[in-house]
Amino acid sequence: MSRFRMYPTPAQAGGLLEQCAHARYVWNLALEQWSMWTRDKPPTPGYLDQARQLTEARAAFGWLRAGSQTVQQQALRDFDQATKNFYSGTHRRPTWRNASLCKGFRIVGHQASRVVKLNGKWAAVNVPKVGWVRFRLSRAVPDAKSYRITCDRRGRWHIAFAVIPQPVPAPGTGKVIGVDRGVAVSAALSSGELLTCPGLSERELERLKQLQRRLARCRDGSQRCRQVRASIARLHARAHDRRRDWVEKTTTDLARRFDLIRVEDLRITQMTKRPQPRHDPERPGTFVPNGRRAKAGLNRGILSNGWGLLVRRLQHKAAGRIEKVNPAYTSQTCSVCRHCAPENRESQAVFRCVACGHRANADVNAAVNIAAGRAVSARRETPVRVSPKREPQRATSA
Repeated sequence: MSRFRMYPTPAQAGGLLEQCAHARYVWNLALEQWSMWTRDKPPTPGYLDQARQLTEARAAFGWLRAGSQTVQQQALRDFDQATKNFYSGTHRRPTWRNASLCKGFRIVGHQASRVVKLNGKWAAVNVPKVGWVRFRLSRAVPDAKSYRITCDRRGRWHIAFAVIPQPVPAPGTGKVIGVDRGVAVSAALSSGELLTCPGLSERELERLKQLQRRLARCRDGSQRCRQVRASIARLHARAHDRRRDWVEKTTTDLARRFDLIRVEDLRITQMTKRPQPRHDPERPGTFVPNGRRAKAGLNRGILSNGWGLLVRRLQHKAAGRIEKVNPAYTSQTCSVCRHCAPENRESQAVFRCVACGHRANADVNAAVNIAAGRAVSARRETPVRVSPKREPQRATSA
């Protein structure tokens, strides 16, 4: 998508928030209908039935009729697509939209083409029920049939036109690169490069800690609570912008330099799940400590390095040139003699093979194994089967 920063007036911002509220209300209402289904009940209403119900609701309620019918119908279409994706197994179950998190709506059809260029730096889009809203021309406006308007936690408005960008052309040199993702080092390349995703500085982290402590002492719903939440949101938005900027620059550079890019096939969703508490069998009603605080820190490190976003953008920019490799034992295997042993990993950053004495950075050594397209079992080397989908590999006996 091509995204641009919008600069609505205070009155226009109020109108946009009202449209977001209508889209959120329609989505949650459709989700409630869908969630109430059980096996002993008839099928829940589909999109066509819900669209007829929306027409009746708009005739009965003036506050709903004051909004854009296009916005409300597209919320129903989005929900219908979300349920289809859930049943096909490609996406998670649709969830409720929160007023503080989900602020956005979509415009399609001829209304999406109401865009005019004001000058070399500014353009305007005619949003239904709101009027002409200016946005900054950071690039050429694409010819799109729909766009989505969103507002982040910091209060910044953006418009994203739904277009599929052209992938970055391959250099044609035949070079292959392996990418090992980590927490201390965001991305280690088989060429020896160590890339780190920028985050908040030490001063900003200290400021964030102070704000979080202040928020814990605030009365929920008070003016002071809203101000502290806004300050925390600004810091998180700053870290998010830096992470996206780093990912965009890194993926573009890799797509331009290498013909084939191999990455680990990591299940990030499962890796960042919160551990379940375990009951103490000797003391009913109590829980056994299971390292939840340490796991929470690891989850934050994984998410703050943008593991998933890095691979998604690589798949967009280098379409057809991304291969996923089974990550099993790539960090314990020597890239020179292929000897696999846990003792090879001296520390988080140092790799020293106990068989041949090869010494290298642990992340770079793993990236070399990934670039070679091989994974190993616990006892001996086994060839990896590179495919778009992950196929779990069983350890073979010697």
